[in-house]
Amino acid sequence: MNSYTIFTDTACDIIPETLQAWNVKYVSLTFRFQDEDKEYTESDIPSSAFYDRMRGGAVAKTAAINSETFRVAFETELSAGRDVLYIGFSSGLSTTYNSARMAAQELSEQYPDRTIITIDSLAASAGFGLLVALAVQKRDEGADIQTLADYVRDLIPRLCHWFTVDDLVYLKRGGRVSPTVAFVGNLLGIKPVLHVDDEGHLISMSKTRGRRAAIAALAQKYGELIENPEQNIAFISHGDCVSDALKLKEMIESQYGANVTLITPVGTVIGAHSGPGTLALFFIAKHR
Repeated sequence: MNSYTIFTDTACDIIPETLQAWNVKYVSLTFRFQDEDKEYTESDIPSSAFYDRMRGGAVAKTAAINSETFRVAFETELSAGRDVLYIGFSSGLSTTYNSARMAAQELSEQYPDRTIITIDSLAASAGFGLLVALAVQKRDEGADIQTLADYVRDLIPRLCHWFTVDDLVYLKRGGRVSPTVAFVGNLLGIKPVLHVDDEGHLISMSKTRGRRAAIAALAQKYGELIENPEQNIAFISHGDCVSDALKLKEMIESQYGANVTLITPVGTVIGAHSGPGTLALFFIAKHR
């Protein structure tokens, strides 16, 4: 069996140290603050400092990974005789996946004896971080690259993302809500509950009054959709609001027997669009 390398990108919101421990290679998306020329990666600024700057009014602009960056990263493995399996950021939210796909097509002509598989996770943040974690587990059980790719693709339609944000201004900047809705919603304490749909797009599903109700709504979605909570793992990500993440963890564990194995910060690339106070829950269920 040929050896292979799992790749992902930093929009998965799994910290580099964990990816390295999992023996997963990654490529970094970048961002910059408005009115600054310097580009940053996830590792350049601690997430708490990033969110403090956002709370102070800083606006962060993100950039997708280009195909040349992927080509260089993939070729390092291919030239060493290893195949490549890339699990990437949703094509419904970024052009990053398409850059990886183009690089893979180019390299497949140069390395016809190697296998290069790119998978559009149709997911964001620790949603596809969860896919990567499950892929690592399957790889370590001895799965070959094609078996692993089929396994990951089977999980994608059942990968749930449910999340809420604390301030609608960030969704307004991204065109997700109108300025009027953002103003009135913040005035009335409206907290939206959103998810990522089957095409990998961000969709608003409902509205709650107050943060506590929003957290309870996320837990309720877990209860509605999960099949075997005692056998299923859940990931939680948060935009510098770890106490809310712990509340959500306690809710779904005590009410539904969930197994929360990872609580991770929402990284700078995702957080630039969702803002401080983002709280997200990810799990495999009956359907999205």
